[in-house]
Amino acid sequence: MVDAFTDRAFAGNPAGVVLLTAPADEAWMQAVAAEMKHAETAFVELRDDDEPLGLRWFTPVREVDLCGHATLAAAHVLGGDRRFRTRSGVLTCAARDGWVEMDFPADPAEPAEVTAELRAGLPGVTVEAVGRAVSDVLVQVASAAQVRALEPDLAALAAVPGRGVIVTAPGDRPGLDVVSRCFYPSYGVPEDPVTGSAHCTLASWWAPRLGKPELFAEQCSPRGGQVRATLVGDRVRLAGRAVTVLRGRLIV
Repeated sequence: MVDAFTDRAFAGNPAGVVLLTAPADEAWMQAVAAEMKHAETAFVELRDDDEPLGLRWFTPVREVDLCGHATLAAAHVLGGDRRFRTRSGVLTCAARDGWVEMDFPADPAEPAEVTAELRAGLPGVTVEAVGRAVSDVLVQVASAAQVRALEPDLAALAAVPGRGVIVTAPGDRPGLDVVSRCFYPSYGVPEDPVTGSAHCTLASWWAPRLGKPELFAEQCSPRGGQVRATLVGDRVRLAGRAVTVLRGRLIV
């Protein structure tokens, strides 16, 4: 078990990392993820050659196409410098001065309307803009204080089409460019502590609006975490730190 996007234990986003010496049954992987109960559990199929390692991610209820924090966790466990073969293509990870940098596809959000589900799901905020990406719906609100204080209606957010909802605003202290929180109730994750893949949308949204391609972002969930996100064309470089907190062996 690895706490990702943090430099201390019991913060950031916990992920399970299961190292496989042979292909595993999909139902078994889903059962393990349900048992682990983390937002995602990563399953890595090890190889003896230089080809990318197979990597799949499961929430407690379903497989997902992309997960940043569990990729960071897997790369951290394996030394930092790794390539993974995934449902989102080949992902490259590299160790950089105590951080792991990941090369992910950008997921820009196109302008969208405020729906009744969003209004019901996000009480007490002033919605300034909405965007729909491939994975998530992004909602820009008036201030970082509104992001931090938000108490969402998760049942309403579960009815929003797509994976989930990102709520975001500009940062509220020097050196902090962006704050966000992410909610995925329809995927069995009411609030995700730190969501790497969401920053593929956040970087695409905020880099042009703030006039800077490199962002320092905080996901201000109760556990909290930090992400460096750099927009480079149609790719996003995500960097984070990680801490291993538990090692064990599955016996079934």
